[in-house]
Amino acid sequence: MSETALPAPIGASQEAGIISALGTRSVVLVGMMGAGKSTVGRRLAARLRLPFLDADIEIEAAHRLSIPDIFETYGEPYFRDGEARVIARLLDSGPGVLATGGGAFLREDTRERIRRQAVSIWLKADADVIMRRVKRRADRPLLKTADPAGTVDRLIGEREPFYRQADLTIWSRDVPHDKIVDECLDALHGWLCGGATAATPNTLDATG
Repeated sequence: MSETALPAPIGASQEAGIISALGTRSVVLVGMMGAGKSTVGRRLAARLRLPFLDADIEIEAAHRLSIPDIFETYGEPYFRDGEARVIARLLDSGPGVLATGGGAFLREDTRERIRRQAVSIWLKADADVIMRRVKRRADRPLLKTADPAGTVDRLIGEREPFYRQADLTIWSRDVPHDKIVDECLDALHGWLCGGATAATPNTLDATG
């Protein structure tokens, strides 16, 4: 009596489809500080069985300095040049899930490289969500101002036109992280495999 193979779980089938469609490309998470790029990225990478890479951690390792110290010692333009080189190297290293710093996607050559070598997801977060998440941390050089909330509002206004150029948008909000990861997977599957309305860029906003 022959045995019939059981069908793969839906989630496993979805993830396998994404991995196959990605090929050598990576998944790149962009968005503001505090949007959850690192936390969501680690879980997304685990679900896809891909390496997780954090551009900020790689920059610190390359310089043997913290990002606040790099800003203070060398200035933001120097940091941005190094950030662009690190992201280029990580994208060239093969498929993975890459979390980028909040300002990385503003740079035209980095956006173009991500467009060629990855699928980008904007984790979009409201200002109040961002402030709740970052106010307890001292490692945000751009928030060392007299009015951090005003700075966040200004940065959102300046950066969102660039973030909107990402392939997909997922709302990052105060729900379990795995829900955001599930929404990322659904959006990726639709975009890459035609399993949903994936006809145009940045239309898969998961507002939940």
